[in-house]
Amino acid sequence: MERGKGGGVALLSEDLLHNILSRLPALSYASAACVSRSWRRVAAAVLSCPKLASAISLNPSCQDAVKEVLDSVLSRPIRPHFAIACVGIKFNLENTHKLITKALGSTAPVITSFARGIIGNDAISEEFKEVQGVDFADLVSPDDKDEGIVLIVGFMPGMKIDAIPLLRELKKPCISLIDKFVMDVRDYSAAVSGCTSPTGIVMFWDGHADMKPVLKKMDYAMSMETVILGGGIGRFVYRSGHDSRNISGSAKDSCDAIALVFARDNDKPEGVGETRFHFALSTGVVPFGPIYKAVSVKVRGNRSDRSSWLTARKEGLNEVLDGERILHDIYDEIVYAASDDLFIGVTKRRKCSIGSEKVRWVTTLEFHGIRGPGNEEYLFVYGDGIQTGDLFRFYLPDCGTALSSCNRVSAEFRNLKQAWTCKNSHRLNGGDKTEEVFGGIIFACCGRGESFFGRANVDSSPFLENFPGVSLAGIMCGGEIGRVDSSSPNLHEGQEESALRSCVHYYGTVYLGYSVPQERIRSESYLK
Repeated sequence: MERGKGGGVALLSEDLLHNILSRLPALSYASAACVSRSWRRVAAAVLSCPKLASAISLNPSCQDAVKEVLDSVLSRPIRPHFAIACVGIKFNLENTHKLITKALGSTAPVITSFARGIIGNDAISEEFKEVQGVDFADLVSPDDKDEGIVLIVGFMPGMKIDAIPLLRELKKPCISLIDKFVMDVRDYSAAVSGCTSPTGIVMFWDGHADMKPVLKKMDYAMSMETVILGGGIGRFVYRSGHDSRNISGSAKDSCDAIALVFARDNDKPEGVGETRFHFALSTGVVPFGPIYKAVSVKVRGNRSDRSSWLTARKEGLNEVLDGERILHDIYDEIVYAASDDLFIGVTKRRKCSIGSEKVRWVTTLEFHGIRGPGNEEYLFVYGDGIQTGDLFRFYLPDCGTALSSCNRVSAEFRNLKQAWTCKNSHRLNGGDKTEEVFGGIIFACCGRGESFFGRANVDSSPFLENFPGVSLAGIMCGGEIGRVDSSSPNLHEGQEESALRSCVHYYGTVYLGYSVPQERIRSESYLK
């Protein structure tokens, strides 16, 4: 056979070879890349493709569970750009973090946290599961539900990604360095992209910190094009790609939250497509009862256990009501409750600024859980930040509202696909092909799931139905972060609705889908 005119594998098209190499485990892939110059070029193209790989394991052994998810996630070629790992409370957080960072190398940012439930495909059976923690699942044998892990590893060409902490000085434990945190995020984004607002921010917080003032300043400082989402997940550890941000063991600072920041890379190679973020929110609470106005407010407790004591009057009436009277009237209106949880949604209009920047008014809808039955003087709610004159209304978890909202999210994803298809069908010049979703992450309230809906995988269904076969993983948490514009039921006639923001939700699920013009990335990669 004449050299250069061989048959067999030499006749494989680049598309077919790309498909084959992308399915190989790491060692076989590395060997294939050494076969020839053309194979090496295609192998490089495989690694240049965006990818989100994920898996869960319910193995009761921490070391075995970590091995199972790592084997699954790394079973096909991927260049780790970032990693998120969430574990049950019976696993050792630090040991899990060490095992994962060792396997993924020294440069990628990694966040490892506790979670109240995990979502994804089982590493062994490949069955998709939403697994609640024992506090929220009605299980006959719940012991293994506080064990297990979900691992998410992503590569996004054209993006720079790093973990940036929200610090708290140990000498001043009541003061969180919020302005510094927001400036750190903006400075990082500006340094790599030339824009102070990144493409996306995924937040994790320990549940003890009050994220409402943090998110209010982030909302003030970031363009609305920046997607902000995440959840309260319990204690976490992290590794940043920048050593100065790694404060583990610091005698000076502790960490209230960690942000995984995604910013466009100004130095990305020509022809590399841009990863796009698609956000959606499924709500799960419904307002009911009259609108109230806070008359008096007292704050009690320490940083991790603050509460507000309120008296209020119904909007338009003069009688001041104590906590016992307010709750008595409210409970009379509840016909059926899917949960014992009860919240007030408070409309807050406050001044906001970062450092010496211009002060601006910001209007938010913020939720506070009801704390206890109240008494003859006050209504007790979790958290602080409520002022005299603030309007509020009661909210109750509602399965019907959550199901309708999931259906709406599914319709949003379906419309997105149809818009891409329509756009592609009108291209007559053979140009770029349609967008392609390559992965998704969800943060679901730990109070939802099968115990709330009565059937499995409801929260995941909007994504799974519209993007079958695409990697999806998620975390169950307490307090879901997702920045949205809201129309508040607390506002009375004459107030401006369009400026209202809501960032922390309860009994909700937030969705993040990643997409790229996939064909263009692959074709450009082949030419390099």
